[in-house]
Amino acid sequence: MGWRGADPYAGQPPEATLGKTPLRRLCVWLGTGFGLGLVAPCAPGTFGSLPGVAVAVALSVALPQAWAQALVCAALAALAVPICAVAEDCLKKKDDGRISADEWMLYPIATIGLPLAETPWLIALTFVVIRALDVLKPPPARQLQFLPGGWGIVADDFFAQLYALAVNWGLFLWLWR
Repeated sequence: MGWRGADPYAGQPPEATLGKTPLRRLCVWLGTGFGLGLVAPCAPGTFGSLPGVAVAVALSVALPQAWAQALVCAALAALAVPICAVAEDCLKKKDDGRISADEWMLYPIATIGLPLAETPWLIALTFVVIRALDVLKPPPARQLQFLPGGWGIVADDFFAQLYALAVNWGLFLWLWR
């Protein structure tokens, strides 16, 4: 799973400050899901996804149009790439499991257009689907993790979220009948 080949950061301890500048520290803080990835006792990706739930629900309420949600999701995905790259550089470990910006910033992709605020049971359902597909990473998602830096951290989750979007919509339409 994860990175294949020699880890370019192997044996290097993280910087004591997790970034030498305020911007780098901000990237680590955002990159680890507001620090959740650093303190999670286990499954940092799952804990780090929790802010994404709040973002998805807020988008559902503030921007009920699917196209508007998609635009915000595209911006979040683009922003996640440099945040993850800087966090990886500061933590000194290739595709560090504590980095969860790829989970929480891309989480809303899998809920685009779904009425989360009006149908609260969807929040739990989408969370389970999203986490399952993030772990399974169907092709080509798994293969994309081998891209360098923030691209590899984000690209695999981007495709996993697209799969989750299709499954979430299918389940919603099936269960809503």
